[in-house]
Amino acid sequence: MKTFLFLLLQCFSGFIFAQVTPQIINIEGRHTFSLDGEWKSIIDPFENGYYDYRRQPLNSGYGADKDVVDKSILQEYNFSTDKSLMVPGDWNTQRAEFYYYEGTVWYRKRFDYQIKPETRQFLYFGAVNYEAIVFVNGKEIGKHEGGFTPFNFEVTGLLKKGENSVVVKVDNKRRIDGVPTLNSDWWNYGGITRNVCIVETPKTYVRDYYIQLKKGETNKVVGWAQLDGNSSKNKIITVEIPELKFKQQLHPDSSGVARFESVLKPKLWTPENPKLYTVKIYTTDEAVVDEIGFRTIATKGTQILLNGKPIFCRGISIHEEAPFGKGRACTIEDDLQLLTWAKELGCNFVRLAHYPHNEQMVRIAERMGLMVWSEIPVYWTIQWSNPATYLNAENQLSDMITRDKNRANIIIWSIANETPRSTERLNFLTKLAAKARSMDSVRLIGAAMEKEEIKPGLMTVDDELGNVLDIISFNQYVGWYDGLPAKCDSVNWVFSATKPVIISEFGGGALYNLRGGKTDRFTEDYQEDLYIRSINMLKRIPSLAGTTPWILKDFRSPRRQLSGIQDDYNRKGLLSEKGEKKRSFFVLQKWYEELKEK
Repeated sequence: MKTFLFLLLQCFSGFIFAQVTPQIINIEGRHTFSLDGEWKSIIDPFENGYYDYRRQPLNSGYGADKDVVDKSILQEYNFSTDKSLMVPGDWNTQRAEFYYYEGTVWYRKRFDYQIKPETRQFLYFGAVNYEAIVFVNGKEIGKHEGGFTPFNFEVTGLLKKGENSVVVKVDNKRRIDGVPTLNSDWWNYGGITRNVCIVETPKTYVRDYYIQLKKGETNKVVGWAQLDGNSSKNKIITVEIPELKFKQQLHPDSSGVARFESVLKPKLWTPENPKLYTVKIYTTDEAVVDEIGFRTIATKGTQILLNGKPIFCRGISIHEEAPFGKGRACTIEDDLQLLTWAKELGCNFVRLAHYPHNEQMVRIAERMGLMVWSEIPVYWTIQWSNPATYLNAENQLSDMITRDKNRANIIIWSIANETPRSTERLNFLTKLAAKARSMDSVRLIGAAMEKEEIKPGLMTVDDELGNVLDIISFNQYVGWYDGLPAKCDSVNWVFSATKPVIISEFGGGALYNLRGGKTDRFTEDYQEDLYIRSINMLKRIPSLAGTTPWILKDFRSPRRQLSGIQDDYNRKGLLSEKGEKKRSFFVLQKWYEELKEK
């Protein structure tokens, strides 16, 4: 059905694209040929390289990647003589003329390649923001929509021995029917923002797998592996965890899926001891190696239970922006620095907002003992009644879960942030929650809801969406958007549902080293006082199970235009965009140290 809907939508748009191949997981555990590095680029705000003047797709546009060999023939593009962009990376911070740019940029990579016999090849993108139309050796092979999830196309038979060409039409224009929609509060970084490679596999290969503890069990591991290829039913899959002395041969069914269940006694993953096991999944043709941890996550009353024991989620929200103001975070060093700051704060938990972050970010957090809240960019005012918008959101949710379902540190899938209440919105998000549970029944489902004031000094969350979530999770800005910090002193919270409470956002803005009175907005003194009073307010919530204040560091946002203060930055960070610690950093650090000692 998903394939049919995709093709139907493309037919209505006037052109049929190849469907994106089902996602291949664990790229770092496979044989790959990197296409990272310098790509040639052409800026194309009118999309002349794709459409003619009637807005019809060209038979031969920029994707054909033709060299200018005869100057008597008119050709109004030439990748070879145009400028370059680095991949992975955003275009906004690489070239000054791209700083605010939203529109089409064409990317071109030429490379020499040797095709290995009896193999298949897949062109893999970690993420492209927002819409990507991909060409290989002049042939249009497919399209992907969504700026933060991976996708791949099979290019077996399209690649050739020697020089090859990949061209990508990248379009980051915001759209009213998109996910996210027109309105957001972060920088719309355009470009090929994550790694690109060719994945090399046997004719029949292990495309996907799942290996985790059975829900509610601490000594029973369940899993499956999915083969892709014509001879899948004739293959034997071996799953091995050497340290646990586990090795089992599996026989796939007619669809290529093989399942297992076994009693094991792994050491459980915790923030204090983030134990990971080497896991091997192999056939006679290939071996895929991963690191996987085992843990249980559940709720009981107002508590979150990790491995059956109550845990307080000492968290912080993080945007995927480089630590020192360079744009989109796109290196391991970027990810490591952001997470190191979180650990320095005393965190055992991070909210990766407001979209799926890169895979290495999640894996590094897992190795560092940081639990993760991972979410999709269903943000503010999505078109709730549009079937194509829903399908887009569901695809992004599915891609996020597919990529990261084996990561022990992910404890919450979040389906939305600050969405205004309506019947259409409730139906949309209820379907997303059901989809998440159908794919992964062992994690919690959350969303950042909004608070309301019942009467002066008494606040709650009264949102029908809460009935389909496992936690009461919401954003509150008492003392910033709602009064001054002193208001926190008189506010109490009540909730009708008996569920754990996570405050997914609180805080306020401050320019680093700007000093003043405690009621002078954007000073460090104001932010520091707000954090002190907010923490005292939150301590009065008996069902509080975690917080992820907004936010680790200042980040770019075109909504933030106060000259001399914001200058295109949301200033709610505990650190400046240069990594300088504000006074509020130490307030939160002190509270988290107190919580660790309890």
